[in-house]
Amino acid sequence: MRRSGADWASAKSSPPKPSRGAKRGQAIQLLRSVFCIMVLGMLAIRADEVIAQDLNYVGSEACVGCHEAEGAAWEGSHHALAWTEPTESSVLGDFDDAEYSHQGVSHRFTRRGSEFFIETDGPDGQAAEYRVMGVAGIEPLQQYLLETEPGRLQAYDVAWDILAQRWYHLYPDTGLKPGNGLHWTGPYKTWNARCAECHATGYVKAFDPSLGGYSSQQAEVGVGCEACHGPGSAHLSWARNEPFPADRELSPFGLTVMFRTINPEAEIQQCAGCHSRREPFDSSSPVPGTPFHDSYRLALLRPGLYHANGAIQDEVYVYGSFLQSKMYANGVRCSDCHDVHSGHRVADGNAICAQCHSSGGNPRFPSLRSARYDDPEHHFHTPGTPGASCTSCHMAERIYMGVDGRRDHGFRVPRPDLAAQTAAPTPCTDCHTDRDAGWAASEVAHRFPDSRYRGPHFSQVFSFARSDPAKQLIPLMEIAEDTEIPAIIRATALEMARGALTEQTASRGAALLADPDPLVREAAVGLQRSAPAVDRIARLMPMLEDRVRSVRISAARALIGAPIAHLPKRTGEALEQASAEWRASLLAKSDFPEIHLVIGGSALVMRNLPAAEAAFGEAVRMDPQLEQAWVMIARIREAQGDRAGAKAALRDGMNANPASLDLLMLDQALGD
Repeated sequence: MRRSGADWASAKSSPPKPSRGAKRGQAIQLLRSVFCIMVLGMLAIRADEVIAQDLNYVGSEACVGCHEAEGAAWEGSHHALAWTEPTESSVLGDFDDAEYSHQGVSHRFTRRGSEFFIETDGPDGQAAEYRVMGVAGIEPLQQYLLETEPGRLQAYDVAWDILAQRWYHLYPDTGLKPGNGLHWTGPYKTWNARCAECHATGYVKAFDPSLGGYSSQQAEVGVGCEACHGPGSAHLSWARNEPFPADRELSPFGLTVMFRTINPEAEIQQCAGCHSRREPFDSSSPVPGTPFHDSYRLALLRPGLYHANGAIQDEVYVYGSFLQSKMYANGVRCSDCHDVHSGHRVADGNAICAQCHSSGGNPRFPSLRSARYDDPEHHFHTPGTPGASCTSCHMAERIYMGVDGRRDHGFRVPRPDLAAQTAAPTPCTDCHTDRDAGWAASEVAHRFPDSRYRGPHFSQVFSFARSDPAKQLIPLMEIAEDTEIPAIIRATALEMARGALTEQTASRGAALLADPDPLVREAAVGLQRSAPAVDRIARLMPMLEDRVRSVRISAARALIGAPIAHLPKRTGEALEQASAEWRASLLAKSDFPEIHLVIGGSALVMRNLPAAEAAFGEAVRMDPQLEQAWVMIARIREAQGDRAGAKAALRDGMNANPASLDLLMLDQALGD
């Protein structure tokens, strides 16, 4: 059974203001005139289409009767408790008239009967009381979901620290105020848009862009059995020896995905759907078994997300770092280290690594050198101390959300000798806080004099290219062309090269459009923007029929505005189909402020100034801190001869961003 956001609505909720919906509707109508929205995700298999295809979600309770051991392991796991309804047992925070004050804002936590309430600053800055509508997580912290309007759930920024038993602010130094997109009431904290898909089973966002409201649904609150194995109705038919749909690619057991295969990709990509920093293409959960790159665009090793050496910086989860590892390259899968039902590791301490990294080795990985790694001769620390732990050196931990430690899954060998060039942290000084990277480099060189982990490293190129890609084009292309390097690193090199595109670079990168890895092919598409129009069209037209949706969408986007007069029927159909996929992916995220920047930029390329201004206007309505959108609004108005309107936009932008130099300089350039 599905539960809608409206089912969780508080009796005190009030409907959206008509004027707000009318303004948004006017903007959306202009956007529709550009994108001809008729094809919402027509090729993707999405959760809201499953029922129409005779594949129904049946709920985890229907699974655990037969799969008792798996059900017992899953019960109480982080997956099972990723999202729960607020009850006496699920709410762990102190709601006995507790108070918490932060930066002048008072927060009060109370309960009445079986319901829980939080009094805090609302969207208008005034104190208001909200009923807790949902609970996110179980440890090391727990967040609460509040409803600011019918169907719209927001992730509240004051969380409960499970270990310390205290209320604390997730972002204590930001000083966020209502009206800021990052405030708990803002669009970046909307549970329906940003979080729910990975905390639910069979999620359907159901956002109405003309009204700005949600009627979200999910087959099951929490990450249940079917979130990984797919809708279970056909499997139940199989168990009862009954026929099940034969017009779908189902396993012999009636499921949409099979994990018991030699190739680990099905498992890894299923986990990656949530355990990654990525941009979704659809507004609904992809059915398990859908390839990752048909559902998402993975964030590459960008500044602010990853350090120059690929180590985690912001909260990027796991997939992006795991793709960099030798473990991934050699066929290690998630379940080699993690019990997929309980979420626990399959062994404690160094024993989990010693499954393979030991004198006995592992026959599954014959290229792995057999040696004693859990030994002071390797780690040079007293056994049982933190320094003797494999993870301390090879899986550096970083703290997110104040108390949540996440480990880097790149399993990288420490290179403190590069720290001076790359500014990337070294795990040595995570523990030896009284020392610096230079000391660590000399220690590593002394203890491992014959190490093969010396010499040039991609991080040296990346660290310089981040500030000046033009001077690093040749080494960036050499990295991209090196098939021995992980694909995510090669794709990042191509993305960085786009910062200083030349016709020669586009020509050199054309061969990478045929690379086996979709990350590289997608990144290589971007290089062709600097190619002459004839070459760009000729090289990218075949990419419109790529087997992977992320590549097709990238090609369609790169061809927007290309001088195409006539195409053969098949090519024309491929262009329209890929363009439709791209338009649908934008509409699916029309509740993301940053997507309206993309829509506005595309409208500019198509010379539709009213649609462009409407898109940028929607972006700043949702997030007034998007300075570049204010700049574009002012420039569009100035280009149309409306200097007064341009100055008005700049005033509004500077009111929202008083420290913006870009807005101030443009305002001065326009004069009085």
